[in-house]
Amino acid sequence: MADSSAAVREVNGPASLLLPRARVGAPLSQTAPTWLTAAHRRMTARTAGPSEPVCGTIEGRTVEAHPVRESDGSVVWWLVDDTDRRLARAALESERERTAFLTRASTLLLSSLNADRCTETTARLATEHLADAALVVTPMTARRLPLTFCRHGEPPTRSLVRADPSTVPGLAEALQGFPPVPSRWIDPQALPDWVVPAELGPVGSVAVVPLPGHGVPAGALVLLRHRGGSAFDDGEEVLARLFAARAGAALSAARLYAQQSGITETLMRELLPPPLHHVHGVELAAAYTPAGAGERVGGDFYDLHPAPDDSRESLVVLGDVCGKGLEAAVLTGKIRSTLHALLPLADDHGRVLHLLNSALLTSHHTRFATLVLASARRHGHDVRVRLTSAGHLAPLVLRADGTVRAADTRGTLVGVLPDPVFGTTEVTLGPGEICLLFTDGITEARGGPLGDEMFGEHRLRRTMTACAGMPVEAVVEHVRMRTADWVGAGRHDDMAVVAVGAPRGTHLSAVDGHGRGRYTG
Repeated sequence: MADSSAAVREVNGPASLLLPRARVGAPLSQTAPTWLTAAHRRMTARTAGPSEPVCGTIEGRTVEAHPVRESDGSVVWWLVDDTDRRLARAALESERERTAFLTRASTLLLSSLNADRCTETTARLATEHLADAALVVTPMTARRLPLTFCRHGEPPTRSLVRADPSTVPGLAEALQGFPPVPSRWIDPQALPDWVVPAELGPVGSVAVVPLPGHGVPAGALVLLRHRGGSAFDDGEEVLARLFAARAGAALSAARLYAQQSGITETLMRELLPPPLHHVHGVELAAAYTPAGAGERVGGDFYDLHPAPDDSRESLVVLGDVCGKGLEAAVLTGKIRSTLHALLPLADDHGRVLHLLNSALLTSHHTRFATLVLASARRHGHDVRVRLTSAGHLAPLVLRADGTVRAADTRGTLVGVLPDPVFGTTEVTLGPGEICLLFTDGITEARGGPLGDEMFGEHRLRRTMTACAGMPVEAVVEHVRMRTADWVGAGRHDDMAVVAVGAPRGTHLSAVDGHGRGRYTG
């Protein structure tokens, strides 16, 4: 307690321990710290008003002083040691900031499966929360180190340098997945130029942290602080390792995705339907729509094996494998590969289909398939097409007058029976006439007013009739559009359609007798 003249009137035992020089009658300025003396003068200078506590330090401890005004003008100061509470609050706030940073880092790092973007995000986040500059070093490629450097407030930059990671203490070990060395063991002055660019300035503290991946190290993170700044303490190094663990997992996932994506793209390229083109006077066009919006391949497929010259037949294959999606696409790839191997026997459709049937029966697949083979060759103004169905829908022939007839071919599906039966027929297409091969995804497409009615062969025939005189590309596109409009936003099976046609024009001889000539419209 001190009176209005700032003289000490009373000191209890705990206060005497905290303020050893406090004595009754002694001036408060000689017994208490400056901040408490100033607060007492302010309190005694006013006669009314709220009594707010003040805070300061005494012998390194944080103390809160709560005033109580007495009737005679003196003030009782209740001193509360607030050190532990403030330390706990600071630790809690620091932990909240760390948790918020790690949560945000995880969200940003996992939001992209692009390895380069993930590396840049790692470097940028490190400069925002851990260091003045950061360098992400990924595993060596072609004897060079891929580097991503970032300074605080600037965009990351990537480079590929020929450097030895062992010149940086702990970097070679971090790239191999070993635990980090303490930052105090690293001499910033000994860092090579490829780690510290000249524009960065003097470095006062360095930390090297591994980026652990999924079984294989994802790289290392080098953290740099300017000279004169604070060095990395133990808590910051722990935070850096926690951040690096998240960054390494994200980088590893991004690289694994890129690797798997590359493998999938390579395999998918072989499974995708080939682009069709006119071959030796035979017009060809096709369209394919997979069942799923995110799928690129499925159970329906078509293929073209062009003849080496105009004296031989070109083989067109259209098929439908039981099922859809990737599993059906795998069997589709096997069927296409088998048919490609059987091309020398393509003159005999029945033999080709028997051999394909045997190959499917001896495989581990339990799926079956329907196919139609079409061998086409130009004869004068006409195109002759040999058709063989293996359990598939009969192709439709569009004549020049708009009439549509089904080809007289039928047979057993492949991959089920040991002794299938196939029937081959021949169709002659005059100028402008077309033979349409299609899968049941076209005729069984459900839509209409209520969304449950099949498109059906009768609508397909009417659609073809309206296409009389059109080029094969226009016929295919018209059929595709009509079925898409019929289905609308509803679900559908895989759909494939191939058109084989005879040119509408006449044949011109090649100039000077060289080449195959061309056809006019």
